Amino acid sequence: MTRAMTLTDIVAQNLFAARSRRKLSQKAVAEKSSLSVSYISMLERGERTPPLETLEVLAKALGVKPLDLLEKSATKVPPRPRR
Repeated sequence: MTRAMTLTDIVAQNLFAARSRRKLSQKAVAEKSSLSVSYISMLERGERTPPLETLEVLAKALGVKPLDLLEKSATKVPPRPRR
């Protein structure tokens, strides 16, 4: 039985996809958003759920709309492995 994707999973997937499309490292996103690399990593792994203010900061750093980080992607992106 497969688990339904949570909003945290969707944000994690979209954050990773947006960063990857722009060929940015986690360090580069961290610097642009004034967040730590470890926090960016935890967000991408779905280990943390960011507050709305953080989503806005990340969206700006990635050059996307905040809603782009919240919407379930129409294209199938393989889920990130959980550790």
